[in-house]
Amino acid sequence: MSAGAMEDIRDGPADAARAVTARPVSPPGVKPRSVGRILAPFLVMVGVLGLWSLASHLLLDADRRFLLPPPEDVLRHGVLDTASFAEILDALWSTTRVALVGLAIAMALGVALAIVMSQARWVEHSIYPYAIALQTIPILAVVPLLGFWFGFDFRSRVIVCVLVSLFPIITNTLYGLKSVDLGHHDLFSLYGASRLQRLFRLQLPAALPAMITGFKISSGLAVIGAIVADFFFRQGEPGIGRLIDIYRQRLATEQLMTALVMSSLVGLALFFAFDLWGGYVDGRRRAKTSP
Repeated sequence: MSAGAMEDIRDGPADAARAVTARPVSPPGVKPRSVGRILAPFLVMVGVLGLWSLASHLLLDADRRFLLPPPEDVLRHGVLDTASFAEILDALWSTTRVALVGLAIAMALGVALAIVMSQARWVEHSIYPYAIALQTIPILAVVPLLGFWFGFDFRSRVIVCVLVSLFPIITNTLYGLKSVDLGHHDLFSLYGASRLQRLFRLQLPAALPAMITGFKISSGLAVIGAIVADFFFRQGEPGIGRLIDIYRQRLATEQLMTALVMSSLVGLALFFAFDLWGGYVDGRRRAKTSP
């Protein structure tokens, strides 16, 4: 394939493919992150905290208030108590490392499998049903077997995260790779592009937004998988799941709720990190396709 033809493909259909998946441009004068976008979640949080406090103080007697401690008690015993908060942070870091490693492996494996399936229909028909079956198997039933086979340490916890978070990445990436406009494929065929050139110059750039969507979904699932693995695998460095189980046995509801909130913050941080990446990709697409 000639260098000139390659330049035409790089500047023409590849940019057009990027435009297919780009989101609509916001009207002039509308800020992407307006005040309402920040204020609305804050008001909802205030309302939830208010209802939580009312339910704790008005619906529960003092001797039963451990079932739903008010927010100020959770803050006092779970966050302001330095010993409890340090214990939660140590366990949370262990779980976060497991989730990050598992998510990274799932991203690499999921994208690779989707690329292979997009290149041949028979490969997709051979692999995709097993990916669906993997998603439908209850993870709680598989976790004990993974412990027997691979041990009850860090490695098994990572495997659980990979199994939980793999399917959305495969599905979204495969969808993005197969959603390229047929006219762009015809233009690449006209220039005699090879299979690899078509993949890296056309399909992968067009599939990137769908891939990032899969990453966002799987980021939360990876955290859930790490916590579930902590409940079952009680060897090695303790994670937040094991700590939650200990707080449950002690009826330490304040620390338990603090651990739950901190775990959700890890998932939110990962989700918004991928969301920022997606916004950056969309911004570059709009800049390249704007006149």
